[in-house]
Amino acid sequence: MQTALSERCLWLQTSTEEPFQYPSLGHHEEATVCVVGGGITGLSTALHLAEKGIKTTLLEAGDIPSGGSGRNVGLVNAGLWIPPDDIVAALGAEKGERANTVLGGAPAKVFETIERYGIQCDPTREGTLHLGHNAKGGQELERRRDQLQNRGAPVTLLTGDACEQITGTAKIKAALLDKRAGTLNPCAYTRGLARAAHNLGATLYCQSGVTGIERQGDRWRVLTHNGSVTADKVVIATNAYTEDAWNQVRKHFFIGHYYQLASEPLSGDAADAILPERQGAWDTRTVLSSIRRDKEGRLLLGSLGKGEGKPLSYLSCWADTIQNHYFPALGKVRWDYTWTGKIAFTPDHTLRLFEPAPGILAATGYNGRGVTTGTVVGEGFAHYIASGDDSLLPLPISQPKQIKARPLWRCAYESGFALYHAGQCLRVLI
Repeated sequence: MQTALSERCLWLQTSTEEPFQYPSLGHHEEATVCVVGGGITGLSTALHLAEKGIKTTLLEAGDIPSGGSGRNVGLVNAGLWIPPDDIVAALGAEKGERANTVLGGAPAKVFETIERYGIQCDPTREGTLHLGHNAKGGQELERRRDQLQNRGAPVTLLTGDACEQITGTAKIKAALLDKRAGTLNPCAYTRGLARAAHNLGATLYCQSGVTGIERQGDRWRVLTHNGSVTADKVVIATNAYTEDAWNQVRKHFFIGHYYQLASEPLSGDAADAILPERQGAWDTRTVLSSIRRDKEGRLLLGSLGKGEGKPLSYLSCWADTIQNHYFPALGKVRWDYTWTGKIAFTPDHTLRLFEPAPGILAATGYNGRGVTTGTVVGEGFAHYIASGDDSLLPLPISQPKQIKARPLWRCAYESGFALYHAGQCLRVLI
């Protein structure tokens, strides 16, 4: 039995969708579309192309999943991280409301996909909770509620006893319940997408990192160390895990991180009172945090920042501080798992959908909303490739400007996260 905190991803350990050993590419192959990246976006693209009978080959540098698609919090959230009026301010009225509408319906797309393909990913459809951690946070939730309700979203602002009952803590005075949303095991969801795409005829290769893309007549040749794929179209779905110099996607985001800790399975009255309806929760803190439970009753705490490389004792101290602040009745909790994933951030907190070159599509900048955004972007890419119509995408295909000073953005964010967490451990910030 595990008795001490170790760096392992809970979702990979508890996924009821079994891993499948997809082969590596060791030859040349022809396809109509080559998808680069085996996360949620790439697999959703491959799945929806396969549904249309379009010959698709997907290349993944690691296993499925190996990036953020299997390491995120597992929140099936609607919309983007910023509220809808801010999206309109950033993108303009037409594009902003399009993003609000498409991404507002994204959780339904996720749950429809789960049901259609029988994906065993422990989904819940009880909504998510946006927690106001102080009075200013409560005012922010009122602003979001009004904006969302003006667009017909089924959201309710809970306060007083109703808030304490649904969250399990007296420290939160207001919580915005969004009934469109829910939770899942992201590793299992990603594996389920791969299984469905494979069963419909998409060809999936793992351990087949792309080393370059070159023009070959009116087609594209995608190169790996031991093989290649020639295709009419290419979809680059590497998002926050874009590292190679050939990949222009890396110029359109800066990397952030998100770490999580999971406890031992918890039971008893004190544990049962925490998120009793199993909503996933995230808060209004300057450095966002999350709280949720898994199917076996574990408590999961997470926050923006990089956990990898930090002492396990430091991470345990942080988790103990947060748990004791919100849920002191639990007493001492044993933390068993910790892991970190990457996030693709953009300065305006909105995504990028673009064509680096004719016949190549790319997406990035999900800003922590990968489960839902990746699912609908994949469907939208497939529809666009098949018909030339980009209306299913949250935004039209464009040519966004590259982000300047990306290393400075990354350093500023990570330094701020680290200082904030240190303040929490010292109980200066709670």
